This record gives sequence, C-alpha cells and structure tokens, in this order.
Amino acid sequence: MRLYLCVQYFRNKMETENKAINTKKVTLPVTGMSCAACAVSVESMLKSTQGVTDAGVNYANQSAWVDFDPKSTDLQSLDKVLQGVGYGFIINDDEDEVIAEQEKIQFEHYNSLKKKTIWTGILAVPVVLTGMFFMDQPDVSARYSNYIMLALTAPILFFFGQDFFINAWKQAKHGRSNMDTLVALSTGIAFLFSTFNTFYPEFWHTRRLHAHVYFEAAAVIIFFILLGKLLEEKAKTNTSGALKKLIGLQPKTVRIIRDKNEIEIPVKDVLLYDEIIIRSGEKIPVDGKVISGSSYVDESLMTGEPVAAEKKQDLRFLRERSTNREVSLLQLKKLERIPFWHRSLKLFRQHREVKHRYSVWLIKLQEYLFLLS
Repeated sequence: MRLYLCVQYFRNKMETENKAINTKKVTLPVTGMSCAACAVSVESMLKSTQGVTDAGVNYANQSAWVDFDPKSTDLQSLDKVLQGVGYGFIINDDEDEVIAEQEKIQFEHYNSLKKKTIWTGILAVPVVLTGMFFMDQPDVSARYSNYIMLALTAPILFFFGQDFFINAWKQAKHGRSNMDTLVALSTGIAFLFSTFNTFYPEFWHTRRLHAHVYFEAAAVIIFFILLGKLLEEKAKTNTSGALKKLIGLQPKTVRIIRDKNEIEIPVKDVLLYDEIIIRSGEKIPVDGKVISGSSYVDESLMTGEPVAAEKKQDLRFLRERSTNREVSLLQLKKLERIPFWHRSLKLFRQHREVKHRYSVWLIKLQEYLFLLS
C-alpha cells in the first residue's frame, strides 16, 4: 500500500508538470466589465472552460490572464465564451495596437455613457417633480400625471438603460447574476407595477387601496447608476492615460551597429548583445552595459536619485535619458531581454491583480443573499 501511494504521488506530480509544460499563459484586455461581480463572473467562466488550467481577472486594469492548453482550446474560443455572457477579449499580437484599441473602446464607451447620463438626467427631473408635487392634486392635470411619467420613464429604462437588461439576460442564461441583474429587476418590476396601476387603478380602488406608482424611483435609480458608471469610467480613463505616458517614455527606434554599419531599427527588434549608439540628450531605450564612451545618465525615475549618475565603460545602467554635455557618443551593449522598466510595470500590474480571499467570499455572499431575497 505504501509503495502504491508513492507511485501514485509521483505519477500525479509528473502529470501536473507535463500540463504546466504544455500550457500557455497570456494576458489580454477584457471589454464589458462594469463591476467587481463582473470580474468574478469572467474569471469563473474562464476557469470552467475546457482546456483552461487557471485564470485571473484584474478589474482595475480591465484585463485577464489565462493559462490554457493550446491543443484543447484557443483564444478565439475563449472570446466566444465570454461574448456569451456580455464580455470579450481584445486579441492582437501587437501590444501597441492592443493598447490603442482598448483606449479607443474606453473612449467611445465613455462618450456614449456621458450622453446617456445627460439625457437620462434631463428626462428624470420632470418625472421626479411630477411624482413629488402633482400626484395628489385634485385638478385635471393630475389625472394625466401618471401617463406623463410613464412616457418619460419608458425611454430611460428601455433605451438609455437597455444595457442593464441585456446584460442581465445574458447572465441569467448562464445561471449567474451581477449588478446589472439587480438594477434590471428592481427598475423593471417598479415600471411594470406602475404601468399596471396607471391603466387599471380600479383593481386597487375596489379593494379600498391607493394605486401607487413608482416611475420616479425607477428613473432616479437608472440615472444614479449611470452617473456612477460615468465617474468610474472617467477614473479608469485617467489611469490608462497615466500608464500610457509611462510606457511612452521608451523611444520607438534605436541606432545599432551591425556588420560595421550604423542602422536605425525599431526597439522591439533589438537583440541581446547588440551594440547600440546613444548621443547626448537622447533617451536610452534598453538596459545594458557601456562598452565605449562615458556620459551622465538621469535615472531618477528608477532609483530616486536626483543627481545624474556617471556611466562609463563596464558600468551597467537602467534605461533613461542621457544628460551628458561633454561626450556626444555612448556605445553600449544590450544585456537584458526585458528592460527593468517593463519588469517593474509588470510587477505593478500583477500586484493589482491579487485579490484578497475575503473579497471573493464577500462577492459570493452578496450573490447568495441576492438570490435569497
């Protein structure tokens, strides 16, 4: 028995190692997430997909990483799985194009959300005023107040707020729920109940009850939810812009020496141990070691030192801006595949991806309480 358990242990360990070798890990931007519950939904959908060994979602960065077996599934299949619940991947091999497309989608979504919020507020104000001051007036105009509120609330829910109902339906088809489900149910039930009482008030009058309507509640809920989404989207747009500025510190091209000739190539095409030429005042695109010349380099962004450090032969440095005023040529050799700056940015993003286990429990508890209620 002991020998069997030992053999089984090593067999399981070898299978796990083989799976890890055959899997591929990628990080892609995700579209359509609007709350923390959406991130949990995306993560659970990815993990439940055949061929996926592990997955995680970063709601702050609107991205997800997936560890999957390329023989069992691919990125297009995973994208179709997410599209079924209202989300999606941005798939592109060029990192710059991915960032540009994600920013374009965020900008378009922000503008669309801004227009919806403004028009919802314009329509919601008269609904609230009518519901607050003209409901119990005995004059003739009060008889039509319900119809006026119905006419103003309908476009708020089913045009400007249609995304809540569409996303809630997609979630319901997979037996899931999120914030859109809560908003769609609360406003939808309030609207249907108020519509019934508007056309058939006698149903309650015969029972000596007043036919209350709640059009203003449905309209105000949609408005404030859209307003909150607008403010959140603006904050995310500002964060993405700041990250883009940091990434943009790296120059796009660099001059290198190949076959005793000086040529200019894109930074992404630089190979290990390529000899790179940096002139005074230029940005240093890669991490490396000086093989010829000397200069003063500003590394304050990486090291925090306010004074430019002298770099001469056989000294390593981090890519930044050369500020030397005496030597006009600095020749160096690339030593790192991934610059320190990119590694630091990657660690920063991974740190933001870490979710405390209690936050996951709270989100699941919220879903259970919602279903029970």
